Amino acid sequence: MRISPFHVLALIALVEASPSVAADWRLKTWPAGKLTLGASHVGLAPDSYFDSNLLSFNAVSSSPFHPTVLRRHYEQAASDKAAGEKFYKLLADYNDRNGLVLAYKGAAEAIRARDASMFNKLTYVQDAARTFEQAVSLDPRNPEIRFLRFSVESNLPAFLGLSKHVDEDKELLLNAALAHPNSGLDAEAFRTVRGFLVGRGHVSEAEAERLKRVAE
Repeated sequence: MRISPFHVLALIALVEASPSVAADWRLKTWPAGKLTLGASHVGLAPDSYFDSNLLSFNAVSSSPFHPTVLRRHYEQAASDKAAGEKFYKLLADYNDRNGLVLAYKGAAEAIRARDASMFNKLTYVQDAARTFEQAVSLDPRNPEIRFLRFSVESNLPAFLGLSKHVDEDKELLLNAALAHPNSGLDAEAFRTVRGFLVGRGHVSEAEAERLKRVAE
């Protein structure tokens, strides 16, 4: 498909103005207001929504690729350009076959698009799409991988042709969340997925009510 300058400008507007999901990792529940992603910041929920214990480094592995460590990087990258650069560099050369780590690499590439020059934004989004494809192929039933891809693809304009997995990812996420605690998600990830699905209107009212009744 030929991408016109209009398409590139539309992508720039999307990446710089659409809601970000990265900060969802620091929310107990999703507030009524939307997050707004700017060139180097993201509007976060009030401090009352932040649970600092969720992302404590004291109890996690020293590995830079531990899921909790990657979530913290993702959260920080959403609100700070320098953190986004650090997150991208951490994962840029990662080529092992861990699907979840690769999914975070895809997320880092998507965030990189926010801070890249106007001529490189589309390249990073396409890189992210390829990385997500690889991650899912390695661990197709992992709901956190699907969530990361869904959170990016659901905010991309259809004309890019990079949102083809939205429906299947949403279905897997909904079923996983309804099956919690046998969802494949830890408590923190479950809260994030449920908050995103309900707060962003990705599920029906009936489905939202069912999700709200699921114990953490």
